[in-house]
Amino acid sequence: MRTHAQAVVIGGGLIGCSILYHLAKFGWTDVVLLERSELTSGSTWHAAANIHGLHDSTNISRLQHYTMALYKELEAETGQGCGIFQPGSLYLAQTEAREHQLRLQEAKARRYKMNFYEVGRDEAERLHPLVDFDGIRCIMYEPEGGNVDPSGVTAAYAAGARQRGAEIHRFTPVTATEAQADGSWIVRTPKGDIRTQWVVNAAGLWGREVAAMAGLQLPLIPTEHQYFVTETIPEIAAMGRRLPSVADRDGEYYLRQEGLGLLIGAYERNMKF
Repeated sequence: MRTHAQAVVIGGGLIGCSILYHLAKFGWTDVVLLERSELTSGSTWHAAANIHGLHDSTNISRLQHYTMALYKELEAETGQGCGIFQPGSLYLAQTEAREHQLRLQEAKARRYKMNFYEVGRDEAERLHPLVDFDGIRCIMYEPEGGNVDPSGVTAAYAAGARQRGAEIHRFTPVTATEAQADGSWIVRTPKGDIRTQWVVNAAGLWGREVAAMAGLQLPLIPTEHQYFVTETIPEIAAMGRRLPSVADRDGEYYLRQEGLGLLIGAYERNMKF
């Protein structure tokens, strides 16, 4: 393991590996990622991993749009599959407020030349014949929406970073981060210490604890989120194509195809900490 690095990334989930990949891609090849266990062993491996190009925040919309294109580049670059499925995404509004939100996103899509537009009920039923659209006042469709395999994406980021000279050390927990008088840091692990100019906290569930090592209070609180996956549904097995994902914030659920069944999750009102 290196004893010096330009930057040390703590956390080997999708975010940490993405940061490492992009640092290396933009020229910072003297970088190291430290993971306490196995890559993706935090919250990454069981993420629903839905992808869409629009968000209420314009900056996040740009980031998501960039990322959706990047996944295919990663596959070609590294040979590691990202498990990309893009059958489209349907967004439903049952209330006037939600319809207004969706129409704002439609306008934003036109502004940034993204593919996001309204469809009628007949088209929505053709796209997803298993959904009951009664009570829905507005339906938007994003043809490039879908989902990825979060573990595959993480492995692709890791492979791309390694190809550019970055190091990844699994089963290497960080035990301390110590600021030095010259502005550098010493990152301590059971396998040795690394002196670095930058420490990146990408520890996810353990982000608060990692921040505390540096004397910082990070207002991060993990919450529980649940989804369930059905067994094979005969109607889906007979469909002969992949169904679009569906997001209904007013109905407080989202769903997408998983295998020949469905993955269904909820938007919780009362978080369980």
